[in-house]
Amino acid sequence: MIDIGSRARGLPAPPHVVWRSLVEPRRPGTRPWLTLLPDEVDPAVVAAEEHHHVVWSSLWPNRPDVRVHFALTATEDGGTSLRFTLLSPVEPDASATGHLRRRLNRLLFADLRFSYGQ
Repeated sequence: MIDIGSRARGLPAPPHVVWRSLVEPRRPGTRPWLTLLPDEVDPAVVAAEEHHHVVWSSLWPNRPDVRVHFALTATEDGGTSLRFTLLSPVEPDASATGHLRRRLNRLLFADLRFSYGQ
């Protein structure tokens, strides 16, 4: 698999909360954050190590072989450093790669962040 994009940013919630949000993004009683575009589908959790690591299947049916790996690390302020890494067996063109990275940036570092109230 080829690393086609990676980014880490801080989130205000602790790792166990962020981990649960990634594993159960549509859990009842939580603020909705996984708002998909018409060409996207809900990801399946392919693998997970509690509070530390999650792997999603592709959100993009036209790129079913893409995987999204998440690494979660506690920060000193009680929040989480969340890193996503996009992996693909083939290198997509630059435009497609940019779109996938932008979508994950939006979903995680805007929508998910705002679901925690910040």
